[in-house]
Amino acid sequence: MHKPHPTLYRRVAVVSERQVLEQAAEILERNYVRGDAFCNPQATKDYIAYKLGHRKREVFAVMFLDNQHQLIEFKVLFLGTIDSANVYPREVVKAALNANAAAVIIAHNHPSGDPTPSNADRRITRRLVEALALIDVRVLDHIVVGRDCVSFAERGYL
Repeated sequence: MHKPHPTLYRRVAVVSERQVLEQAAEILERNYVRGDAFCNPQATKDYIAYKLGHRKREVFAVMFLDNQHQLIEFKVLFLGTIDSANVYPREVVKAALNANAAAVIIAHNHPSGDPTPSNADRRITRRLVEALALIDVRVLDHIVVGRDCVSFAERGYL
């Protein structure tokens, strides 16, 4: 019996779920979100869900945007525990200045799966809006990721 030549077989790379989600976020960033300049709420929520939804600990991230709402950088700023993350407005302001951002979309996940914003979530959002306003950076939204996503802007919290 004839055996096929070994070079005919390709090595199949094993890809983790996290890598697939990261690739999906990159595709959204390239094809949808940048084209809509982060003005499309659903594409923005999808992008953030792919970036943060798989995390087992609470993570606080910021999307730094230019004056046309194009993405400059997506950055995880704070890592927390299974149910909280300490967020420091001073560090968010410094990162916004370093990125030369005109606007931001802030986001964090709830590893429990329940995306309902807590009172603490609402308080830190108000503090960030106030702190960033001092340097003329607008907070366009705060998105909480769980089994689905909750947008502060869509709920009228901003």
